Formats: sequence, structure tokens, C-alpha cells
Amino acid sequence: MTAVGAPAGPARRTGAGFGTQLWVLTARVLRAYLLDPRLLVANMLGPLLMLTMFSQMLGSLARAPGFPAGVRYVDFLVPALLITSAMQQAFGSAVGLTLEMRDGIVTRLRAMPLWPGSVLLARSLADLVRGGLQLLLILVLAALVFGFRPPGGPAGALAAGALALAVGCCLGWIFVALACWIRNAELVQSVAGLLTFPMIFASNAFVPVGGLPGWLRAVVRVNPATHGIEAARDLVLGVPTLGGVVTALAVSAAVGITAAAVAVRGFQRRP
Repeated sequence: MTAVGAPAGPARRTGAGFGTQLWVLTARVLRAYLLDPRLLVANMLGPLLMLTMFSQMLGSLARAPGFPAGVRYVDFLVPALLITSAMQQAFGSAVGLTLEMRDGIVTRLRAMPLWPGSVLLARSLADLVRGGLQLLLILVLAALVFGFRPPGGPAGALAAGALALAVGCCLGWIFVALACWIRNAELVQSVAGLLTFPMIFASNAFVPVGGLPGWLRAVVRVNPATHGIEAARDLVLGVPTLGGVVTALAVSAAVGITAAAVAVRGFQRRP
């Protein structure tokens, strides 16, 4: 028993529950995003520019040998843009995380009774919300401006969008892990850009795999983005694709869980 008048021991810090932590931290990231119209415009314009450029520049590929018969190029392209756009959300988030580390915001969060991974998970959830808005805009404008009429119907297009969010969220942890270990915004941007290029262009995003050189075809097959693009494209084109969806989710989840574990370990390191 403690004697009367004896000084009390140090108070034990208690924090909010995990759900509350996640909600507050996610809202913090989203608030900064939604209150800056420049970020909104920049995030929305990128995929729309890609949709415009590739649909017009590469549209003639639909008549090339080896291209799926009866498939228009815009219907071939949109599923790929859904996957790549969802994946790239974490690119900007990783740069933002390094800036917060530099400015001391993360240091203040460390002083709170928080599970360290909740800071990173909140960013991933914020990317999911932002990605959902972006993908919805892509689908709407692709239909209104470019005549996107998926053979799989609206249900197939929405299912492809949901799959893209799941795949993009998982693969996006690669960029978060880079931010946690490199901790330099300029270097993170450079390295993430180097990784993004092969993940997008060394895939089946813009041309069928059969039309690629043999060595590049082997690279495409081990690219985790390829499985997501192929499954999303099958959903849009109305092709039975349960096995493809399961494969895409399994590969993406394996990459995401591994990258998340690396990210949390790097985040816990002291500067």
C-alpha cells in the first residue's frame, strides 16, 4: 500500500482505441487534401491526360494482329488506367510522409500513445478514399467523352474499379516503405518514379502481352501490376474471371503485407 502523503507514481499514458486513432489520423490526411484545390486538380488531371493521350495515340493498335478481336482500344485501356491510377495515389502520399518526418509532425505523433502502424495505415485508407473519387471520375469521363461502353456493363466496370482500389492499395505500400526508410522527399520521389515506370510500362497496360518481345514478356509476367490489370480488364470485357481476380488479390496482398511490415519497421527507427 502507498503511504498517506507519499508522492504518486508516474501516471500511465492511455490513448484512444485503435479505431479512433485510425479515424482521426485518416481524417487529418484527407482534410489536408480536400482543403487544397491544387492537390485535387493535380490528382485528377494526371489519369485524364493519360486517358486522352493513350486512347488517341495508340487507338490504332486495336486493328493490329494479336489484339483481342472485337475489343475497342478504349475498353482495353480504361481497366489499366484504373489499376495504375489507384497504385500511384501512394506515390504522392509517400512524398507527403517524408515531408512530415522532416517538419517534425511525425515526431510529435510519436510522443502520443499511438500504435506506429496506425499513422501509415491512416495514409493508406486516405489514399483509398482519394483513389475511389479519382476512379469514379475516370469511368464517368471515359463514358461521356471517349465512348467507353464496357461489354461487362456498369457492374463489370464498377467491379473493376473496386478491384483496382484493392490492388492499388496493396501495391502502394511499396512507396510507403520507401518513404519510411529513405526519409528524403527528393530521393523518395526519384526512386519511386524509377519503380513506377517499369510497373506501369513493363506490363500489359497498353499493349497485349503477346505483342511484346520474349524477354519483356517474361518481365511482364512477374510484374504484380500485370495480374491486377488482366483481372480488371476481364471484368470490364465481361470475361469469366474468378480465378484471375483471386490471383490478382493474392499476389497484391502478398506484396502489400510484406511492404507494410518493412514500412512499419522503418517507421519505428529513430532519425
